Amino acid sequence: MSVRDSRWAAVVRTPVGLCAAVLLLVVVVVAVLAPLLWGERASVVDTGAVQQGPSAAHLLGTDTLGRDIFYRVLVATRLSVLLAVTATVIGVLLGLLLGTAPAVLPRRAGRLVTSAVHTAVAFPGLLLALFFAVIFGVGTTGAVLAIGLATAPSFARLTQTLSASVAGKDFVAAARVAGVGRIRMLVRHILPNIAEPLAVNATIGAGTALLAFAGLSFLGLGVQAPDYDWGRLLGEGLNRISLTPAPALAPCLAVVVTGLAFNLFGEAAAAALGVRPLSPRRTEARGLSTQRPGTVVEPDGAESVLAVRNLRVSFPGRDAPVTPVRGVSLTVRPGEAVGVVGESGSGKSLTALAAARLVEPPGEVTADRLEFAGTELLRASDRELGPLLGGRLAMVFQDPMTSFNPVLSVGRQLAEVAEQHRGMSRGAALAAAVDRLREVRVPAPERRAGQYPHEFSGGMRQRAMIGMGLMGGPRLIVADEPTTALDVTVQRRVLRLLADVRAAEGTALLLISHDVTVVAGTCDRILVMYAGRIVEELPAAELFAAARHPYTRALLAAVPDLDTDRARPLPVIPGRPPEPDRLPEGCAFAPRCPRAEDRCRGEDPDLVTDSAGHRLACWNPAPTPVAATSGGAS
Repeated sequence: MSVRDSRWAAVVRTPVGLCAAVLLLVVVVVAVLAPLLWGERASVVDTGAVQQGPSAAHLLGTDTLGRDIFYRVLVATRLSVLLAVTATVIGVLLGLLLGTAPAVLPRRAGRLVTSAVHTAVAFPGLLLALFFAVIFGVGTTGAVLAIGLATAPSFARLTQTLSASVAGKDFVAAARVAGVGRIRMLVRHILPNIAEPLAVNATIGAGTALLAFAGLSFLGLGVQAPDYDWGRLLGEGLNRISLTPAPALAPCLAVVVTGLAFNLFGEAAAAALGVRPLSPRRTEARGLSTQRPGTVVEPDGAESVLAVRNLRVSFPGRDAPVTPVRGVSLTVRPGEAVGVVGESGSGKSLTALAAARLVEPPGEVTADRLEFAGTELLRASDRELGPLLGGRLAMVFQDPMTSFNPVLSVGRQLAEVAEQHRGMSRGAALAAAVDRLREVRVPAPERRAGQYPHEFSGGMRQRAMIGMGLMGGPRLIVADEPTTALDVTVQRRVLRLLADVRAAEGTALLLISHDVTVVAGTCDRILVMYAGRIVEELPAAELFAAARHPYTRALLAAVPDLDTDRARPLPVIPGRPPEPDRLPEGCAFAPRCPRAEDRCRGEDPDLVTDSAGHRLACWNPAPTPVAATSGGAS
């Protein structure tokens, strides 16, 4: 039994869930068998027994034609439940279409649909049902459509909310980088992850629809003679309630018990599951293509895979736009490993997301140049970006647990990249996924490919995430804090794997980390970021000996080594990084810098390059290189 099956089985192990399940089972059995067993007896007209009260012959009495009310209530179960479920299905399907429309439609059309849904939700459901019932006309069909349309807005808003929560997950970003289209993203990655809360709310909605349908039939807008449901029987029995209450109470009790069963089962499921109620031509080749995209030629004649000039990322603020990334410029050359270090909030990850076109509105990305593999990303269309991002650019995120879709096996998720970017058939792509898992040293890859992410250890998930990045034969891997959640031993294995991939595939690496020793031991060049800017760039081999920016020196001093005096407190950088919307005048590091002068507090330094290629943004840098430390060998 899968984890999801066991979770649903846990619903009926609760007292409320078990009682509700038993009630629903009884209702279903009656709905199936009653018309077969008692359909004829419920329709027999007996003019000699008109409007009799309860008796041994007629448990609930008879109606105006002498028909047995007890049998009619039982037989009406099928039509009452069937109509309620049909209306719920219509409401859920229409709600799904409206709720997911913003994810697949252009932005303006998506906003229009969202506004319409919010407006419809503001009206009471029963009022909407009556409105639509008048439009569609009296009868069963009109009532079903009316209730379905009336319940659709609430499901649409729920779908929008759930979809938005899943769309922010790393595995969705990874699929987007892999070039997965909007509709495929919706069907394979978003809807399966919101299926449980939608199912729970649909169960509760069926109970509400049952009550609404009974109300319309009671008012004469629903089921018409000669058909009958509980609402119609209730209306007929209410006319003689002063003489005998049984003909009215029986259908009323049937509606209440059945509606309660639906609602209780939905609530029990919500508690147990922890959810909120409410292609190109294919080829059979197993190997992955080794074709490499073009490179960008820099003005100095050097080639680059990624070239970024004056990158800025802004978000709407209360008074003015907030810009957490302010004019970043960097270059990554073929086969090169570039490290980006800095404290949390320095803009490292946001820079990488902007380079991969993963910053969603209302975020705005601008740059004088943002070019990858010869393509200007900010000017390229979605059709041009599809084969580029994910195939040639791979992302390895910080938390591998959230980077994988929990409802798909690991092998299927790796294979999806090959299907999208290599045109492989399903079987060939899965075979290639097994090969990649083997290459990244996942044990028993054939068996592991069929397992789900929660069945992998943290280090194994990270290696599988690297394998998924390699499925498209990337030219650049962007690794965002890939070792943060791992212990030291697993960290070394992951870093060694990245180094092996670089050597074997000739893939460039952009490694983002807050650990300066990790990037020093892995990368060729180091970029130090602070408050959304690069403040220093230098070769990794010279980091410990030639760092001149006070912030870089402070980061190095905060790293303990074997010679650190354990009797003394560890050095720390005083203060905290500034908030993006509260940047100080002048150099952003000046309030924390021991070398700050008046000019530092009033004027922001530019990032300038010296004759040795060392880039530095500081008015008062260290005048002489620092002595090499043992940390440089780590």
